Amino acid sequence: MTGLLATSTFAQNAWPQPILPETLRWIERPGGLPLQAAWVLGAESKPEPYLIRVQLAAGGRIPPHTHPDARQTTVLSGTLYVGFGAAFDAAHLVAAPTGAVYVAPAEVPHFLEARDGAVVYQEADVGPTGTTWVKP
Repeated sequence: MTGLLATSTFAQNAWPQPILPETLRWIERPGGLPLQAAWVLGAESKPEPYLIRVQLAAGGRIPPHTHPDARQTTVLSGTLYVGFGAAFDAAHLVAAPTGAVYVAPAEVPHFLEARDGAVVYQEADVGPTGTTWVKP
């Protein structure tokens, strides 16, 4: 009976555990961008699925950039304004409110703004990934 309990206890502990927000390690983005990011799953340089969470400060803008992979983005809180093109053009921003999902295709320049307040969103795909800034 003791062996059965030990096996049962081990099996319960072997199940995947949730990744809680308070356990995320937030890093500042170099270059003075008004954001913090945390790798929830995976890593930028590895050929595996990844999930990255981003906090964009109120009024913050992310200039035009691309990624080598398509990114599926889900807005977790706030309204993220998204635009596509090689130049930041506020007239082309589209509102993506909490719960919205959009895809930034691979190698397509896009830009972001937290116009109405702070925004939290997360991006997912399969790495390796990276960010290339569009030269003005």
